[in-house]
Amino acid sequence: MNVKLLGAMLIVLACGGFGFSLAAAHRREEGALSQLIRGLDFMACELQYRLTPLPELCRQTAREISGPVGQVFDALARELASQNQPEPGKCMATAVAAVKGLPERSGRLLLDLGRGLGRFDLDGQLKGLDAVRQSCRQALEELGRNREGRLRSYQTLGLCAGAALAILFL
Repeated sequence: MNVKLLGAMLIVLACGGFGFSLAAAHRREEGALSQLIRGLDFMACELQYRLTPLPELCRQTAREISGPVGQVFDALARELASQNQPEPGKCMATAVAAVKGLPERSGRLLLDLGRGLGRFDLDGQLKGLDAVRQSCRQALEELGRNREGRLRSYQTLGLCAGAALAILFL
């Protein structure tokens, strides 16, 4: 009897942990998008008022923000400085692939950013930054809708699924 009870508790804990991990991934995605917006704001100011070269701009942006998004900008600065690939879009793809723990939506937005970096004049680059910033805000707004209810649902569904499986196995 004790082994069955222990197994049931482990099932509930495992399923509940999965639900809590889904909620944590949702929070990480929101955090990454917020960091990306801050980074884009910083880049727009630097480009508009200082005309900072792209490798240095990425290095400064990496210092301004933390987490996986900052790591992407740091990796991008290293890629651009090493001149292995002349196109910033390919460098961004390499940088995004090198950073683990970057949420998928943030990675796609960073790839969009990479396609526009260094390809246009100042006005074109600022418009490209603004377009990616608007996409980030829309994605963040979408994630924010019913945020608390969604997070509670993930957690509750994980625990309930675990309880249902435990009952089935008992």
